[in-house]
Amino acid sequence: MAMPSGQRIVRVTIGGRVQGVGYRAWTEMEASARGVGGWVRNRLNGDVEALFAGPPDAVEALCAACWRGPAHARVDTVEITESSPAALAEPGTGAGFRQIATL
Repeated sequence: MAMPSGQRIVRVTIGGRVQGVGYRAWTEMEASARGVGGWVRNRLNGDVEALFAGPPDAVEALCAACWRGPAHARVDTVEITESSPAALAEPGTGAGFRQIATL
């Protein structure tokens, strides 16, 4: 679903062997290349979580790319949940795309 501003905002949880393989750095590079804002972080349970905000086609392409990930990742699951503009007010969310602290 596109936000009224023409943006799509989603929260993505990636499971598998996704920590210790450069997944966050890869996500930051891929998001920046697509003009998608938001953040990415490790979760204590071994998952990687991200918030993507941007043009719907760019967000969709980034979500699809999450199934591939960096070379040494093994992605088992990618869960995508639509989010509201309020998610952009969360700590660590600002202009651009960044890695934030583990939760």
